[in-house]
Amino acid sequence: MKSVFTSIILAFLCLSTISTLSAQKKNSIESKAARIHAAAFTVDSHTDTPLNFTNKKFNVALDNRETLPFSSVDFPRMRKGGLDAVFFAVFTSQGLRTPEGNAKAKAKAELIFDSIYAAVNRNSAISGIASTPEEAYKLVKKNKSVVFIGVENGYPIGNDLSNVKHFYDRGARYITLCHTKNNDICTSSTDTANKTGLTVFGTQVVEEMNRLGMMIDLSHVSDQSFYDVLQLSKVPVIASHSCSRALCDNPRNLTDDMLRALAANKGVVQMCILSDYVKKPLPYPERDSAKLAVRKKYNNFQDLSDEQREIAFAEWHSVDSKFPPKIATVSDAVEHIDYMVKIAGIDHVGIGTDFDGGGGLMDCKDVSEMGNITLELVKRGYSEKDIKKIWGENLMRVMRDVAKGAGG
Repeated sequence: MKSVFTSIILAFLCLSTISTLSAQKKNSIESKAARIHAAAFTVDSHTDTPLNFTNKKFNVALDNRETLPFSSVDFPRMRKGGLDAVFFAVFTSQGLRTPEGNAKAKAKAELIFDSIYAAVNRNSAISGIASTPEEAYKLVKKNKSVVFIGVENGYPIGNDLSNVKHFYDRGARYITLCHTKNNDICTSSTDTANKTGLTVFGTQVVEEMNRLGMMIDLSHVSDQSFYDVLQLSKVPVIASHSCSRALCDNPRNLTDDMLRALAANKGVVQMCILSDYVKKPLPYPERDSAKLAVRKKYNNFQDLSDEQREIAFAEWHSVDSKFPPKIATVSDAVEHIDYMVKIAGIDHVGIGTDFDGGGGLMDCKDVSEMGNITLELVKRGYSEKDIKKIWGENLMRVMRDVAKGAGG
């Protein structure tokens, strides 16, 4: 009897020891990840946060989880999530390719630029706008959140090449050449007529961006446009929010050959956490129909007043409440990092979430949870040096290389 009792005690002690060691190991990994995350200069290369600036409930200086639950980025949550810098997108959806349409798009872009500067200037004690990596590092040393600016969709350029320099002078450091539809610069990956590639005017835009030292963003462009730009550009390019097509067969993602070509160009692909680009969604007809109905009701969100846009977005997000999306996880997303590192190399992969434009994962719904990505990278054996490259060093290298190539 005593022997049985002793065996039970020993077994209990053994299990207790294993449990304690397991907890210590877990705490050790989490502590290591937290330390690396805090030490890294972390950059998110693409968010659509300025879309929230017209919403009266949103204040970028406050944590908006309660007031605007579907929002993902603000300065307090950036600080909580250990994100040092973010590219705010000056986004315009593609409209009519006419003089009137071009003028309307440019006017919209100007308003968004104004709103970004106004938001940062109102909160200059905790944030600042940067146009170079060095300016960003100085702001971080002052304990400020860094805002870079990118233009998503070259539509506001219209047919006027001087607009490229105009947007550069306003602080934009990349232009995503197109969005979901073809424009006068190039064809889009998601437009049915997408075989043309870069147009004659698009060639001039690429050359002008090279001359100015402005990064060319190839997320959203068609495969032909992608290769046309790589053949023409004298400096590295970026894909600010794209994943691997081999892991998720979406035309917005990059094929293995495209990843290799980007690496040969010394560019960088920024892994996107919009779930549909991470993992092929399962059929969800009720949700799809409800989303389509909202799009039709509000003219695909085009030509809306600020008040109409606020109402439209509220209805759009109410669909998420009624039909909760079945979204990917951080582990799913880091599979893309693993794969793209294997194909393109560690020097050519970064992170661009597409927060506030659809980006978000089951366990990384907003910027406050960005540390979960670092934790997953640590679990998979990435070194501190490589994690720092992924979180910002690769993108900042490209930014410097493009600036150095200016005027050539």
